[in-house]
Formats: sequence, C-alpha cells, structure tokens
Amino acid sequence: MKRDQTTEEKIKAAAKKVFMTKGFDGCSVRDIAKEVGSNVALLNYYFRSKEKLFELIFEGAMSDFLQSMIAVFSSDLTLKEKVEQLIDKEFTFFLEHPELPMFILQSLHQNKTDAPMPSHFLEPIANTGIFEQFEKAKAQGEVRDISIRNVTLLLMSNVHYPFMSKKLTMQFHGISAEDFDEDLRKHKEIVKELIINYLFISNPKA
Repeated sequence: MKRDQTTEEKIKAAAKKVFMTKGFDGCSVRDIAKEVGSNVALLNYYFRSKEKLFELIFEGAMSDFLQSMIAVFSSDLTLKEKVEQLIDKEFTFFLEHPELPMFILQSLHQNKTDAPMPSHFLEPIANTGIFEQFEKAKAQGEVRDISIRNVTLLLMSNVHYPFMSKKLTMQFHGISAEDFDEDLRKHKEIVKELIINYLFISNPKA
C-alpha cells in the first residue's frame, strides 16, 4: 500500500481531536478510526500503534505551545515587555486551543511519552537568553528576589489554570461558554497588572 500524505494528515487531525477530548486512556484506536471514517488496520499501517500516534500529537502540541514563548523571549524587548507580551500571547493561544493545557498536564501525569519534556523543546528557550536577562534584572534590583521557578508557577497558576478549570467555573457560576471566554479576556488584563506590579520594582537601585 502506498502511503498517502492527505490520509496521514486526516488521521493525525482526527487523533488530535479525540486525544484532546478524551485523553490517551479514554480512547481507543477504534475511536480514532471512527472519527476519521476509516478502519483500525489503516491507522496501524500509517502509525503502528496508538502510542506512536499519541507521541506525534503530543510533540506537535508542545511545539505549538513553546514556539510562541520562544518568539517573545528571543525578541529585543525589555523584560517587562516580554512578560506582558507572553501573557497576551498565551491567553490568545489558549483561547484558540482551550483543550491544550489540560491535554499536556494529563499527558505528563499519565507518563505516556518517552520524554515528556524533551531537550529539543527546552533548549531553544534557554538559548534565547531569557534566564540570563531575568537574573541580570534581579541583580540590578529591577525585579524582586524571586526564583525563575516561582515565576513559572505564578504564570501557570494565573494563565493556564483558568483554562483547565473551565467546566468547573462554568458550573459553579452557572454561565455559558461565551460568558466564560469574556471573563477570560478580562482576567488577562487583571493577570498582567497583578504579575507586573508584583515582579517589577518601581524604583530600582542605580
């Protein structure tokens, strides 16, 4: 059988939809085959197993997520501008892909990939010089004395968690998905003000 690029892409698109909705353990190859309108044998021919297909989808999701971060970190902006732009970009990205934060979290917890955070994802972030820029700003008194790990937690809890808790928040407040998305847009501005005001010192030392 000759491999067809269009068929391969259709299978990947169907798998992404199913994995994002049900997670790895919540779906079968048959579910993916049904979504693509094909049979299990064809999926196995192109991707060998559900695990291999999942790894491709996971790596693609992580790549999409991290590319937006790398674009900001490698720019010539000030550190404060980078933080502001990062928050803007992440909210925009997750509004377009709301299932992604939970998908990544579940994938890591289920340990369904050989290397959940492979070096070819993390190294480009380190190579932007963002960590050195942060430490320099901290040494000059522009940023409060806080570790980059705590900054990561601060960003994730305020930017990623709202998307993970969408269903809970909607049920708790009895609101629609449209109302929730509008709240998220307002939340973005609150988060930017909160994090910027907390991290950056208004009168840094000379």
